[in-house]
Amino acid sequence: MFDNLSERLKEVIRKTSGNASLTEENMAEALREVRRALLEADVNLVVVKSFMASVREKATGAEVVSGVNPAQQLVKIVHDEITELLGKENSPIDINERPALIMMLGLQGSGKTTSSAKLALKLKNEGKKPLMIAADVYRPAAISQLKTLGQQIGVDVFTIDGSTDVQKVVGDGIDFAQQNGYHPIIIDTAGRLQIDNEMMAELLIIDRIYHPKEKLLVIDSMTGQEAVNVARDFDAQLEITGTILTKVDGDARGGAALSVVHQTGKPIKFMGLGEKIEPLEDFHPSRLADRILGMGDIVSLVEKAQKVFDEKQAREFEAKMKKAEFSFDDFLKMQKQMKMFGSVENLLGMLPIPGLNKENRQMIANEGEKQLKKIETFISSMTPEERRNPSILNSSRKRRLSLGSGLPMHEVNLILTQFDQMRKMMKGFSDVKEKVKKGKMKLPKMPNFPNFPNNPNMFGK
Repeated sequence: MFDNLSERLKEVIRKTSGNASLTEENMAEALREVRRALLEADVNLVVVKSFMASVREKATGAEVVSGVNPAQQLVKIVHDEITELLGKENSPIDINERPALIMMLGLQGSGKTTSSAKLALKLKNEGKKPLMIAADVYRPAAISQLKTLGQQIGVDVFTIDGSTDVQKVVGDGIDFAQQNGYHPIIIDTAGRLQIDNEMMAELLIIDRIYHPKEKLLVIDSMTGQEAVNVARDFDAQLEITGTILTKVDGDARGGAALSVVHQTGKPIKFMGLGEKIEPLEDFHPSRLADRILGMGDIVSLVEKAQKVFDEKQAREFEAKMKKAEFSFDDFLKMQKQMKMFGSVENLLGMLPIPGLNKENRQMIANEGEKQLKKIETFISSMTPEERRNPSILNSSRKRRLSLGSGLPMHEVNLILTQFDQMRKMMKGFSDVKEKVKKGKMKLPKMPNFPNFPNNPNMFGK
């Protein structure tokens, strides 16, 4: 998401880095480029005008910090304004009541039913016992889809077969939840191809009778400018409490996210990545601003790592690394956990790597995915003993692996050599870590790169 905007803004920052100070004259071209980048990213024109007025005022006004170069100052100003535009801070859902009602809203095709399941999975992982109510009674496919998704994630779905009485389905579902200790309740409502009076009347009935604590509008981030109109219409009728952006990894522009919050005044609460049923991600404006400006998102990466990696297995891996006993079996286990991060490209996007543009990131990701698949095919051709102890691989065994994996002999030898080098490198890192921990060695200070956007000194002292 925001790939094009990110590339354009980083280019503006690079051009600005040669100036000695921020002035109205040297900022004029930079600000024109920022404006153009926002419009190309499909940000609403009203939003762009408001954004640019604020950036221009801060870029040429009294808030310029002495001793900080213009590129760093421009990064700070744009970062702060994007964060402000996206809602300043994370806005968690309110599910303190028991059972709390969460009403899912959206047009047909926005990803509402899938988002209901992703939200249920997130809440389940947090120790809750959610129940999903299939209230899209006019579209049997929606009910079937929700039931299927519920089975996949292990969350119960309440339905009344054959009923088209939405009020009864929701009322009976709430009674069922209260009797069986479910909390919270996620109501998957009906959607249409466009907003109409019949759909809105049905949603208003649910809202007025059952008073859901959260009314979350699901927006397809690839919708573009129309997303703003949809959000305004739903908010005017139902007073939504927040939005969920879906398919954010599929839209290179992403202007909808920057526009919806500004136009409705309601926060983005979650983001959904792709079609796979993975938990929704909490939306953090500052972290997304970091990613847009090429600073990565280390905080989210660490949080995800804490959820993904098995602590016991991690300790086992570390113990094996210390003795250079890391095996191909361990590699496969680690690879399985790494896949839970998502794609290699998504992982690279969370890392603050200087000079890594969109094309390079995609190229590295594609080549990395190919290489990993090649190694997995190679390992799957090995016997259990060979995976545990690669040192037994003699010439005849290598020839067999070459035939079994479809790899030429020189690639087989290369994989084995690289794996051996990796084991030695891991042992070296473990030795350094132990020496640092025991006070026998100090880590060198990191050099200061004044023109790199992620410089820790960029915001002043």
